[in-house]
Amino acid sequence: MTPLAQVVLVLCAVVLTVAIVVTLASIRRAATRLETVLQLVEREIRPLATQVEGLAAEVRTLSQVANQELQRISGVVRRVELISFKIARVVGVANNLASFRGVTSVSSGLKRALGVFVSRLKA
Repeated sequence: MTPLAQVVLVLCAVVLTVAIVVTLASIRRAATRLETVLQLVEREIRPLATQVEGLAAEVRTLSQVANQELQRISGVVRRVELISFKIARVVGVANNLASFRGVTSVSSGLKRALGVFVSRLKA
């Protein structure tokens, strides 16, 4: 091999070595920064995770309370339904009695009218 070719190969090897060293140094700095960022994130996530757990427990409690209240409201609605049904029956009976009273008052009126008519015929 000629000395010129050897010099070119040595220069290429030196340039590649410098490029690799610079790249490795850059990767090392990035890894150091990344480790710092990850530590910060870890410090922030721990309190956040406990807060999320607390919120989940509160949501669970609220949903249980809401279910209990809905069951109570369901019972009240059933009672109101029964009461309204009974009131409707009472109103129906009252209407029937009112119509019966109307029929009886008409019949008593006819009876009196017939009595007056008969008494005038006799006189």
